[in-house]
Amino acid sequence: MSAAEFTSPLPAAIDELWERRAGLSPADSAAKDEIVAAVDQIDAGTARVAFVDAVTDQVIVDERAKRAIVLAFKVLPMEESVAGDFRYHDRVPLKTRLDGVRVVPGAIARWGCYLAPGTVLMPSFVNVGAYVESGTMVDTWATVGSCAQVGKNVHLSGGVGIGGVLEPPNAVPVVVEDECMIGSRSMVVDGARVRTGAVLGAGTILTATSHVIDVETGEELTRGEAPPWSVCVGGTRLRKFGGGEYGLPAVLVLKRLPEGSRHSKTELNELLRDHGVNG
Repeated sequence: MSAAEFTSPLPAAIDELWERRAGLSPADSAAKDEIVAAVDQIDAGTARVAFVDAVTDQVIVDERAKRAIVLAFKVLPMEESVAGDFRYHDRVPLKTRLDGVRVVPGAIARWGCYLAPGTVLMPSFVNVGAYVESGTMVDTWATVGSCAQVGKNVHLSGGVGIGGVLEPPNAVPVVVEDECMIGSRSMVVDGARVRTGAVLGAGTILTATSHVIDVETGEELTRGEAPPWSVCVGGTRLRKFGGGEYGLPAVLVLKRLPEGSRHSKTELNELLRDHGVNG
């Protein structure tokens, strides 16, 4: 499927409202009802901002879903919400649809994100438009940014930052596919993609323009993508400039894992330690 062939499950009325968004306000009750209903679909997982097409392997973005989220900020008033002793003041309320989700005190999930049954949230933050599949743990102080797409059985370790993007509507969000492990304090931003089964060592920074290098062959791989079933760490690549030779950030592929293998945390930690990196 191509982006041109995709049809959003959300109503075309969202596009009409988008064209006159400058004049919208919380006083527009009919527009508000239409927009809230659309974001409710995203919240329930029956619509989503983006997905990977199984045939073409391309990331398909539902621009209408993004537009609905942005429009919600135009038509929802600032309101107070309460969670125990905590008070919040925002246009987007906290998520209440948490069927089968384990939410540890201190975790925050905003309405308009989807959390599949079996998801675990430690004290962390999941933003509007994000989609998190079953079996995934969002560990302590990790952040899943707006519209980021996270697959099944993923471990986002402590302090991980998965970047978000709302505008422009056609911008591709970060995609972390199934069975991945993202090491502590790593950052995946700017529409980067972590392929199925990949492991990022602690502190790895992956952006859409990051150079990705296989250390065994020296081959430069697809920029901005951690290859499937690989172990990757942050590194540098040397480049000559007028003022001298300097190391620029890169992602290094240390090892290829057997496809479909489950990650042995002990083995991965040993491998990463051998290269001076923690998991």
